[in-house]
Amino acid sequence: MKDYKGILIYVEQNEGIIHKVSYELINKAKELCKQSNSPLYCLVLGDEGIDVKELNYCGADKVFYMKDGCFENPEEYLFKENIVKFVKEYKPETILIGATNFGRSLAPRIAAALKIGLTADCTDLKMDEDGKVIQVRPAFSNNIFAHIKSKGFPQMATVRYKEFNEAERNEKKDINVSVIEPYVRSYDKVSWIQKFKEENFDITEAEVVVAAGRGIKKAEDLHMLHKLASLLGGEIGASRALVDTGMIGSTHQIGYSGNRVKPKLYIACGISGAPQHIAGMKESEVIVAINSDPSAPIFNIADYGYVGDLYEVIPKMIEKINSSK
Repeated sequence: MKDYKGILIYVEQNEGIIHKVSYELINKAKELCKQSNSPLYCLVLGDEGIDVKELNYCGADKVFYMKDGCFENPEEYLFKENIVKFVKEYKPETILIGATNFGRSLAPRIAAALKIGLTADCTDLKMDEDGKVIQVRPAFSNNIFAHIKSKGFPQMATVRYKEFNEAERNEKKDINVSVIEPYVRSYDKVSWIQKFKEENFDITEAEVVVAAGRGIKKAEDLHMLHKLASLLGGEIGASRALVDTGMIGSTHQIGYSGNRVKPKLYIACGISGAPQHIAGMKESEVIVAINSDPSAPIFNIADYGYVGDLYEVIPKMIEKINSSK
């Protein structure tokens, strides 16, 4: 352990914008670093123009900015090669990565290259008396929480988005940014041909989510939910069942194997409430459930429930909202 020091956060960015999960990781890592008297480092891989000093303001003791145009696109192999070489040189005790789509793809590649363990999709992190990070994650369909401790160093985990509050900003903190060169600028086995992007949509940022489940009979019927979500200024979500049938894209999926959301209002339409789905939305501020089955588990966590046919209820909700404008 004496050769390893500090907690390293890989800071994900997209087109120069730092993902909010990084600030959540900083907030939690500060707590762990205080307990173990360890420094907190951040590593950013990106092109010009990233405002990395914000990471210092939020609590990072030192920011390493690997700045180069080769990081314009999020390419896992190139990022992995550079992060692995960085870790071997600087030897952090712990590596934390946000469990985003990119983070979930990147982290296991890093762990495999370093020949270390990886605990994925953690919901909490604790520090024991020996300076080891206890990595907490749900297991067995969210029925228990496993407490995992790595045998060696570095320890590594991915952490779910929106598990922790973002770190508070303090402009009085010293700026400590080290701009470094990439170890590798290209990976010849991968080429970028075209980037596809679903614009203006991120279900995790929605303050209102109208979610569809097995109660929806066919894809065309989703227009009702789209209309309701639009009237409420929200987005449409879905259970895995609808994604698996191809009715809606995976970016809308909410649950253990999808996205985790914490909106102000969550309306579950025809969703029974399987543990895998509840794991992704249970911390919503207000949960409204509409289901024709009075024994559906979703009613156990709902703040408001309506037993009825969503094909009758949703149009009446839309009509009511329209008439009140």
